[in-house]
Amino acid sequence: MSAPALFVAGAGTEIGKTYVTAALVRRLRETGPVLALKPLASGVPPLDDPAFADSDTARLLAAQGLPVEAATVDACSPWRFAAPLAPDQAAAREGRQVSLDEIAAWCRTRIATADRPVVVEGVGGLMSPITPEATGLDWIEALALPVILVSGSYLGAISHALTATEVLRLRGSSLRAVVVSESEGAPTPPETVAEAIGRHVACPVFCMIRGAAAPDALATLVSQPEA
Repeated sequence: MSAPALFVAGAGTEIGKTYVTAALVRRLRETGPVLALKPLASGVPPLDDPAFADSDTARLLAAQGLPVEAATVDACSPWRFAAPLAPDQAAAREGRQVSLDEIAAWCRTRIATADRPVVVEGVGGLMSPITPEATGLDWIEALALPVILVSGSYLGAISHALTATEVLRLRGSSLRAVVVSESEGAPTPPETVAEAIGRHVACPVFCMIRGAAAPDALATLVSQPEA
């Protein structure tokens, strides 16, 4: 039997997916080991660049208590690109190609062989292209994993989050929770945004303030079986 796994997706870009994923991983580690994967990563400096410490991959390794070295970086993020663009565009700049089948197969293998809960973090927004033909939503469908959707608290975040939840519903994906991650300078408190989203969705909605720990109830969703 494979380990329980979840996919962390975003309602948009640069809204706090890695912050939420890292906080969730740290909370899960309080009760046992956890595996965090970010297979695709754009805007990543070379490993020997001091700026790598601020990359999403480095943050997820730190959350797992792992050193930042070639082997751990490759095991977390095998497809890394220098340009801060959608993976298909970033790959094209480097003369490389990305295949959804290859990405999905790699994820399935890591999940099937894991002896601990697995959290897979996506890239960009739900419909951001990851290959010339496929989007993040296609990736979620290929893995058939339950989803935690991360939203911001910025003006317009409610509409973006509800649009994303509706797309997931129409495509048959299992939405476990929505997490509203505090956006810097937002005119409305994240708690208010979370309450508004919660009136329109059937799953739990959580609020996360920057620097705060992940809620216990969010962590329990990783090990819950599908209904």
